[in-house]
Amino acid sequence: MNNSSIVFTPAVQKAQAERGAASSYERRIAEGFPDTVTPELAKFIAEQDMAFLGTASGDGAPYIQHRGGPKGFIKIIDEKTLGFADYRGNRQYITLANLSENDRAYLFLLDPARRQRIKIWGRARVVEDDAALVAK
Repeated sequence: MNNSSIVFTPAVQKAQAERGAASSYERRIAEGFPDTVTPELAKFIAEQDMAFLGTASGDGAPYIQHRGGPKGFIKIIDEKTLGFADYRGNRQYITLANLSENDRAYLFLLDPARRQRIKIWGRARVVEDDAALVAK
């Protein structure tokens, strides 16, 4: 499956073509993006102590929230699943509410010192009262 259409939608490809950038991304579009946690991604995730989580309401209104913890606070559950504890913050519950209406989510992981960033598109859900998952 070539999942590059998630990022390089027809509208993006049209804009690239109109502005002379299409040839720069032909190979990336053909290759697609990994859809599992690779060893390189696992290593990168293990070094992170913060992330930005993007969600959207049922109507599509975007919301971005900072999440943080000690290095490695984002855990790899399996090759397609990440998880992290969500501690009580300002008690607005915007992310929680958004996920109840729209499960699409986006993680932006940034390592400024190394000038690296990872963008992860996926689906998210809130899991409560699952002792086995918490232990993992």
